[in-house]
Amino acid sequence: MSPQTKRTSRRGPLASLRIVEFAGLGPVPFCGMLLGDLGAQIVRIDRPGTPDGGPAEITSRGRRSICLDLKDAKDRATALALMTRADAIIEGFRPGVMEKLGLGPDIVLRDNPALVYGRMTGWGQTGPLAHSAGHDLNYIALTGALYAMGEDNTPPAPPLNLVGDYGGGALYLAFGVMAALHHAGKTGQGQVVDCAITDGVASLMAPIHWLKQSGMWDTRHRQANILDGGAFFYACYTCADGKFLSIAAIEPHFYQLLRDKIGLDDKKWDDQYDRARWPQLRADLAKIIATKPRDHWQALLEGTDCCAVPVLSLAEAAAHPHNQARQSIVEMDGISQPAPAPRFSKTPGHIANPPPKPGADRDAILRDWGIE
Repeated sequence: MSPQTKRTSRRGPLASLRIVEFAGLGPVPFCGMLLGDLGAQIVRIDRPGTPDGGPAEITSRGRRSICLDLKDAKDRATALALMTRADAIIEGFRPGVMEKLGLGPDIVLRDNPALVYGRMTGWGQTGPLAHSAGHDLNYIALTGALYAMGEDNTPPAPPLNLVGDYGGGALYLAFGVMAALHHAGKTGQGQVVDCAITDGVASLMAPIHWLKQSGMWDTRHRQANILDGGAFFYACYTCADGKFLSIAAIEPHFYQLLRDKIGLDDKKWDDQYDRARWPQLRADLAKIIATKPRDHWQALLEGTDCCAVPVLSLAEAAAHPHNQARQSIVEMDGISQPAPAPRFSKTPGHIANPPPKPGADRDAILRDWGIE
C-alpha cells in the first residue's frame, strides 16, 4: 500500500475499516455514528450547499465530509473512486436512485468485488411499497408493532422513532454490514445488504409473536398484557410531586420484595397473575405511589431487586450517579451526548471528532484515499 493510500490510524475494533456514507436522514447517519464510534474511517458525501448542523448534530460525529454533486460527471467519478477504495458503503436513497446515477451495486462491485453495499430503506428494495414515501410511524404500523403499543381503545401514540428508524433500521444495517464484511474478509466476495425498516421491526417482534402463539398475549386489546402496560407490576405511576416511577417487578420473587418494601400486605396482592384483577390492583397501587414524592420512592426502592427506578428527564439521566459512574453521557465542544457503545476491553471505541462542516475535508480525503 503506497503512502498516498495509507489508512489513517484510528482507535477501536473497526480501526482501518473504510466506509463511504451518502448523506441522509435518520437511520443511515445513526448507523454511521455507531461504526465511526468504533473506529471506522467514514467519509460522508454531502450535497453542495448542505447547511452546517453544528456541534449539536450528534449523529454526524466521527467522520469527514466531502461535497459532491452526483449529477456532475466529474464529481460522480470522484464518488465512484471513493467507493472502489472502500470496504463498505451505506446509502438511504429510494430504490433505483443510485443505479440512475451510475453508482449502483452492479457497477461498483465490478470494480470492487469485495465491497459491502449497504442499502437502507423503509420498505426494502422490492415489494409493492418499495418506491413509496414513508416514515418511522408508517413502517412500525405495517409490522403490527404499533398496534401493540399504547392505551386500549385509543389510537396508538407514536413511540418516538426509536423502534423503526434506529432499532429496526440503523442497528440492523450496522449488523448486516458487519456480517457481510466478515463474509467478504473470508471469501473476497462482497454483496448487497438490503436493509428494510419493516423487516427489522418484524424481526424485533419475534418475542411478541412467540407470546401470541403460545396463548400468552391478548391481541384483541392493548394494555392487556405483561409488557404493554396491562400488568400493574409493570407500569409507570405518578408520584405526589407529579414525577413518575417505573415498576417492573415481573418475577414473583422480585414482586414479593416490592410488596415487602411498600407494605402490600393485604391478601388481594397475592394473585399477581390474575389478569381479571389487574385493573383494580393498578388503581390501588397508583393511589399508594401518589402519596409520596418520587425522591421517597427512589430512596426506598432504587438499587434493590424490586426493579423500580425513577423516570428521568434527559438532564436528570445525565446527572444520575450510575450514568456518571459509567460515563454514559459525555461532553464534546460543550455538547452533551451519549458515549460510544457497546464497550470493549481491548479496543475501546471513542468519538474521533465532532460533526464535520460539509465539504471541509475534501483535500485530506482525496489525499488519504489516493485520489487525484
